[in-house]
Amino acid sequence: MTTAAPALEAFDRQVEALVQGEPREETAAIRDLVAPLRERARRVAVGAQEDGKLPFLLVLTREVVAIEAGMGRTAVAGRDTPGFVDRTFEEGALERFVATLDLPDPRAYLLLDVERGEEFCGVAPRDALAEISRRGRSPLTIEEGISLIRVAPPMLEKNKCFSLGGSRCGDRRVPALWISNRTPKLGWCWEGNPHTWLGMASAGGRVAAGNGGPP
Repeated sequence: MTTAAPALEAFDRQVEALVQGEPREETAAIRDLVAPLRERARRVAVGAQEDGKLPFLLVLTREVVAIEAGMGRTAVAGRDTPGFVDRTFEEGALERFVATLDLPDPRAYLLLDVERGEEFCGVAPRDALAEISRRGRSPLTIEEGISLIRVAPPMLEKNKCFSLGGSRCGDRRVPALWISNRTPKLGWCWEGNPHTWLGMASAGGRVAAGNGGPP
């Protein structure tokens, strides 16, 4: 039987990663906000780490950490150059890229059974989205992607980057995270254009602290 210790240790590490770099006055508030989710994480089975996968991910939305600020606290594994938002997002564009699905909490929640989706490298984003939906999974949002690489920088690596099809703005653009000049970049690609180095990240579910039943 899987014990709770690995899950709790993983949760605590994720909290530390997400408060790293935040203003001191915000750190305590973030810890208090996510504390109720620790019990939810305890119930998630955590086994051996699989490449490109996480059993759960603690997510902070833009209501807690702005997108630009969150990207500035990312880095490629083994480096310290901060990530950035690509200039091709015109003024006001990020605010229009919103979640296409209902989130369990507007500020913080757990994302379950996370995959960065390198199997979809070379597949057009719209086709990858269709297959993810067929499997009963859902694509990651921008904030989920940022939280992912803040918590686990090795999830973003050369030729294994990923689109974030859970955030859209009503046009054909699909946001994505990839490496540019050895640092994470939040950009976008057209939904019909495949890229050999860009897959589609997805998750099996989302839960908030107040949801009943097991994750």
